[in-house]
Amino acid sequence: MLLLPKAGIDLALHDLWGKAEGRNIRDCWGRKGKQSLTVSWTLNPASLEDVEGMIEEGLSKGYRHFNVKVAPDLKFDLELCRIVKKRVPDGFLWCDANGGYDLPTALEAAPSLADLGVPVLEQPLPANCLSGYRELCRQGALPILMDEGVVSPEDLLEFIRLGCCNGVAMKPARCGGLLSARRQVEILLNEGLLFLGSGLTDPDISLAAALNLYAAYDLAYPAALNGPQFLDGSLLKNPFLPGGEIQVPQGPGLGIEVDETRIEGLRVNLF
Repeated sequence: MLLLPKAGIDLALHDLWGKAEGRNIRDCWGRKGKQSLTVSWTLNPASLEDVEGMIEEGLSKGYRHFNVKVAPDLKFDLELCRIVKKRVPDGFLWCDANGGYDLPTALEAAPSLADLGVPVLEQPLPANCLSGYRELCRQGALPILMDEGVVSPEDLLEFIRLGCCNGVAMKPARCGGLLSARRQVEILLNEGLLFLGSGLTDPDISLAAALNLYAAYDLAYPAALNGPQFLDGSLLKNPFLPGGEIQVPQGPGLGIEVDETRIEGLRVNLF
């Protein structure tokens, strides 16, 4: 995916911009925002018997909100959500189908999930099923978030014109970096649509970028940033600490310092 290396360049340039001016990137944008962000724990169980243990693991590490992977088995998904809501009734429960439902199942899923207290449904259909997204939005059972199909601000504007979404689960890496992602967040806010923060199991540097973006625009919901949940090790002098709240970097640029000795330890000599 060319957007991922593009995002790497974009993040490096934003970091350079801030460091050259001696300011955090949020200050360069003329924004300040939050000092910390609430994040959620990801659940993707292979069986329902695993769910309670996975919830308890998240709770033991300070997480109070959960995002769950659903589709294609709606019966399984509904029981999964029942278990989560019973254990954490006040937690924000975000369902992500990764495009795994067909339209009839999605039309059944949305009101059923809403009845369980699920507040949003992300990417219920394949990204190219635009007529299906429009039908789900017209049904109105749940706010429908798009993800994979939204790469550029132009994509987002077109989907809004077509009535295909109620919001977007933002991921700077998917968009090619912070420049495109910022523009999309501003479009969503100007249109009164939902802006949720997500990621691609981001390691240190892309996690810092996402935290700065979401904090700058006062993200109102727990972010599905699960890099600290699934990734070991760090390239930073001051690594991010896992838990239900993550401190937003405050230093110049993206606010982080890379430990060059750790990078040296990863070097591979090919010749």
